[in-house]
Amino acid sequence: MQNLFDQIFDPTKNLLPKDGTVNYYGKIFTKEEADACFRILMSEIPWKADQAVIFGKLIETKRKVAWFGDENFEYSYSGRTKQALIWTDALLDLKKIVEIKTRETYNSCLLNLYHDGSEGMAYHSDGEKDLKKNGAIASLSFGAERKFSFKHKTSKEKVELVLEHGSLLVMKDETQSHWLHRLPPTTKVAEPRINLTFRTIENH
Repeated sequence: MQNLFDQIFDPTKNLLPKDGTVNYYGKIFTKEEADACFRILMSEIPWKADQAVIFGKLIETKRKVAWFGDENFEYSYSGRTKQALIWTDALLDLKKIVEIKTRETYNSCLLNLYHDGSEGMAYHSDGEKDLKKNGAIASLSFGAERKFSFKHKTSKEKVELVLEHGSLLVMKDETQSHWLHRLPPTTKVAEPRINLTFRTIENH
């Protein structure tokens, strides 16, 4: 397993050994800027429990979510279809910053609120049919630092790193086809974390 916790990150370096591209930019905001973003997102976003259909049963998560995008967007995952909310000024500002940093464009954003380390995400890939194939997914993190893990679907190789407060991670190319990723739960984190994943929806 490749452990990246103690490395100095170069955003041009691919963290994956094969079959995809993941770039970690580290902290792209000062602590003061990141703190301000966290406060704004915590108060302005209409957070709601996520819902998923698992084995035919509707499950509601402790983790809260919100989905924003260009007008009249719909997005389907885990057996549920969501209607996009209209961008807030703060989200548009963050989108512009991320687009400049990554030299990509995005038309939607899925936000997740994890109240503490007990809430996480199991291994999965973002392979929904509405997403641009091999398109970039830019992930902004605010709040508690959390471990983030990748696992290759066939070789089972793993890559792990810590996502810092105010940091940017980008997954692109064939990453979603060949790799799973997760946010493992932990008893060591008591603080909340907000994650924004900017994406491109094509079938709308």
